[in-house]
Amino acid sequence: MRIGTTFRTSLRALRRNKMRSLLTALGIIIGVGAVIAMVSIGNGAKAQVESQIAGLGENVMLVMSGNVNSRGMSSGFGGAGTLTVGDMEAIVQEVSGVQAVSPEVRRSMRVAAGNQNWFTQITGVSPEYFDLRQWPFTDGVSFTDRDVRGATKTAVIGATVAREVFGDSDPVGQTLRVRDVPFLITGVLSRKGSSLMGSDQDDAVFIPYTSAMKRIMGTDSLRMIHVQGRKSSPMADVQAQVTSLLMQRHRIGGGKDPDFMVRSQEEIAQMATETSKVMTALLAAIASVSLLVGGIGIMNIMLVSVTERTREIGIRMAVGAHGKDILLQFLVESIVLSSLGGIFGILLGVGSAKLVTYFTGWSTVTSPSAIVLSFTFSAAIGIFFGFYPARKAAALDPIDALRYE
Repeated sequence: MRIGTTFRTSLRALRRNKMRSLLTALGIIIGVGAVIAMVSIGNGAKAQVESQIAGLGENVMLVMSGNVNSRGMSSGFGGAGTLTVGDMEAIVQEVSGVQAVSPEVRRSMRVAAGNQNWFTQITGVSPEYFDLRQWPFTDGVSFTDRDVRGATKTAVIGATVAREVFGDSDPVGQTLRVRDVPFLITGVLSRKGSSLMGSDQDDAVFIPYTSAMKRIMGTDSLRMIHVQGRKSSPMADVQAQVTSLLMQRHRIGGGKDPDFMVRSQEEIAQMATETSKVMTALLAAIASVSLLVGGIGIMNIMLVSVTERTREIGIRMAVGAHGKDILLQFLVESIVLSSLGGIFGILLGVGSAKLVTYFTGWSTVTSPSAIVLSFTFSAAIGIFFGFYPARKAAALDPIDALRYE
């Protein structure tokens, strides 16, 4: 029998029981839709993390203070205060391949302007910080190296602080009090969004690190040093030089653990996206269970169909149909069911991903590979779960089939 004739015969058989065919395909529709929707959510989370990592800047590594153990207890990230301004200056002078460096000290404090106040992050940095982070200004300019040397009372604020403290008025040129110390606002940064940890990066006030250390926080240690390498210099080499230099300066040897941590942008990206990959795989695996359930439903209905159409099968064999023709017919019916379910499941999955973005604001990314893989898997399920019923139909004895009531 020609494949075209077999296909038309299979479609006629499916149309005779439209509701049953629809309910059978529903398991595949839900399964494919769930897989695509879950993978889209996972890919969206991964893309958002990658975007946030790109917001750190280009060719950037972080040198982080801490971790010192004392009496069996760990101070944790940033808690030890083991980095100094001298460490930063040594990196600039002795490490080749460094393009820009900025220290960072940070503390949460309340700020005020007029009758408005706001609790935010006070971050002490150098002017290079904004270029290093690729963070443009919407208004005004940054403070300067001269402000750093003089520990002047100048500040740059994020978009959230500008909105909450100054409302619709222009903050540039106005005074912001930090611990009752008046700081002149020189610039407002553009919106940056959430950080890797989910905090609002725009909810911050940036001042010269010398001003933060001397006038506000009373500390001589740094929380972090941002190091940007030149494009021509391999980041691995710069990272190795920084690590070796700090090990020497901090007199760490004899197998002791360093009291600092150096992480390149690639390492941060790998650690951050690994969680997203695991989550995506887990969501896809859970959703795939419904595909298997749909396949079992197809097998069940096809077995019922073989029983119901036993006499029909006997008549077809009596007029010359071969076992392979019967096998092909039932196999095509199974594949058509699963393929149609896959097509409608793709539409359901893409639509569900868009609805998730619309109602929750979550970022979703529907990849073509997920669509192709889901459809291929649904068709494969039709072949796998339809083969046994088709083979059972093809193995029927024509005489017994004709006698079947």
